[in-house]
Amino acid sequence: MNVTVRSAEARDLDFIARGNAAMALETEHRSLDELTVRGGVQAAFADAARGRYFVAELDGRVVGQLMITYEWSDWRNGAFWWIQSVYVLPEARRHGVFRALYAHVAGLAQSTPEVCGLRLYVEFDNDRAQATYRRCGMVDAGYRVMEADYSGAVRRAGG
Repeated sequence: MNVTVRSAEARDLDFIARGNAAMALETEHRSLDELTVRGGVQAAFADAARGRYFVAELDGRVVGQLMITYEWSDWRNGAFWWIQSVYVLPEARRHGVFRALYAHVAGLAQSTPEVCGLRLYVEFDNDRAQATYRRCGMVDAGYRVMEADYSGAVRRAGG
């Protein structure tokens, strides 16, 4: 099986929106509003400053996705690329899809002078994902993410 990674295109919008919703439900038990997610993906496609998507294909079929967003670090005089919206179809897992996405983005980051590193957030109890990220060379940065969500677009499943 051959995994290839490419920049996402408008034709990938439905896959990405469905992947975002599936990931949120699977990993965080949150239901996302379909129209809001679709609009969010469209907004990133329309304005690369909001984020950039990549998709992975396995034998020519799109099976995974990853988005990067940007955070300026005045401490480092550089930008962190945040890895977000990671999703791999269940039947494509354990075939190196995430590893290929990560390697592609890491290579781009390392060849872009203003990028100082990669970051992502992961649920505390998602041991499988944490092990995957460690195998890619990432380490726990020692931070806890806190938020105030004013959107109303995300709700706990069953709630």
